[in-house]
Amino acid sequence: MADNGKIAVEMALKNEYSLIFMDMQMPVMDGVTATKQILRNKSASTIIAMTANVLSEDKQRCIEAGMVDFVQKPIKIDELCETIKNLKKKD
Repeated sequence: MADNGKIAVEMALKNEYSLIFMDMQMPVMDGVTATKQILRNKSASTIIAMTANVLSEDKQRCIEAGMVDFVQKPIKIDELCETIKNLKKKD
């Protein structure tokens, strides 16, 4: 768990994670910027956005940043599990 976007980038670049859930509204560095930095330096990361912003423009920003999917907050466990299952189907 990272307290801000800068720490999230540092953690992602130092460690191997199968899946990263990226909050879009973190302090210091937002999730879109953090995602772009991670993917610029580490192409194998799978990142899913987590946000209360559910407008189509928000979803588009996440996809354009390189995230593979989008989960709305507050998190519903059924939807989260379905999102993860769908990732496996894409492989």
